[in-house]
Formats: sequence, structure tokens, C-alpha cells
Amino acid sequence: MAELVFFSGTMDCGKSTLALQVDHNHAARGKGGLVLTRQDRAGQAVVSSRLGLRREAVEVDDGTDVWAEVTARRTRGERVDYLVCDEAQFYAPEQVEQLARVVDDLGVDVFAFGITTDFRSRLFPGSQRLLELADRVQVLQVEALCWCGARATHNARTVGGVMVVEGDQVVVGDVAAQAADGAGVGVDDVGYEVLCRRHHRRRTTAAAAHAAALSPDLLPFG
Repeated sequence: MAELVFFSGTMDCGKSTLALQVDHNHAARGKGGLVLTRQDRAGQAVVSSRLGLRREAVEVDDGTDVWAEVTARRTRGERVDYLVCDEAQFYAPEQVEQLARVVDDLGVDVFAFGITTDFRSRLFPGSQRLLELADRVQVLQVEALCWCGARATHNARTVGGVMVVEGDQVVVGDVAAQAADGAGVGVDDVGYEVLCRRHHRRRTTAAAAHAAALSPDLLPFG
């Protein structure tokens, strides 16, 4: 039986790497598949991994009808045995319902990969619908870590190196690669960082913790 499987986790836990591995494994067994993505950090129509792996993909936008895409390809004689859907949190709920229809009516396996919550700890609409419809939800076992060493469970957005909790739900960026002291970060630069719940609640990013450690109020000398 075909399945709709949702692989979820925080940023920086290897979702895109696993998506590319799943595609490779199925293709190596002679299956025909389709890789889809939406708003990958590397640009349009590509799935990219922080390990340096990347693959061309079909870009999903607001007007994409996944059911129509799959049926059109099959009508042309293309083999579509499975779908790999990266950045699935950005899919519209209606597109997730189309994925479920592809599974149920066409017998095509769908492997969706995405984060569940945004920088405010609120569910993305696409992820919410996947949680409601998926045959299986699998939390990735490669745990991302907060700067304190605890398991990271929350995604934080920073602007100019400062954590924010207001703004548009979707702003494309990447896990912050700047130094912990925030050096070289522009005032309008958007970045992301994974944090444990405690430090997300306290809005304590790595840069903020570094700055606090160097505060004169905490040092034994003036």
C-alpha cells in the first residue's frame, strides 16, 4: 500500500539530506520519481543540503496542482512511482490534500520533509495539514543542538543578529552561520538559529549569550 509519510524536525537536522537519500535509494531500484520543493535556500527548482548535496527539482508555487502535475506526466508515459517533497511546510493545505489524493487514487508513495513550527512556535499550515493526513509522522533522529548543548526544539529568526518574534511567517533565510558574537551581521540581515525551548522563551541566541558573558556587569573587574 502506498503511504504519505511526513518526516519532521527542526532546521539543521538533515531533512534535505535524507530527502535526497530517499530519492537516490528509490531511483537505484529502478523506480521513477519526482522531486518537488518550495523556496529552498539555494534558489528556485533545487533541493540543497548543508552537506553540499543538491539536485534539480520541480518548484512548487501558489498555482501548482500536484495532482495535475503527476497525472499529466503519467499521461505522457512518464513513470512516477514516488514523490519526494522537500520544504513541505511551505506547501498550501490544498496541495497537501493533493498529495494525499496521489497516494490514495494513484498508489504513489509520497515522502514529505519539513519543519513543523515557525519562528513563533506556531504550526505552518502545510505542516498542520500533513500532521492531520499523514499515514506516518517520523521525527528525524539526527538531533540539532542549541548553543547550550541541549536538544534544539525551536526555530528562531534573527534580524541584524537579534531574535524577533513578530513578522511574516515565511521569510527565506538560512541557519545563522555568523560567529557567536554576531560580528559582521548587517542590521537587516535575516538569519535562523535552532534553540531549546528555554532559550527560545528567553530569546537567548548564541550571540546574545556571548554578549552577556562579556558584559562588564558580570566581570570581576571594571
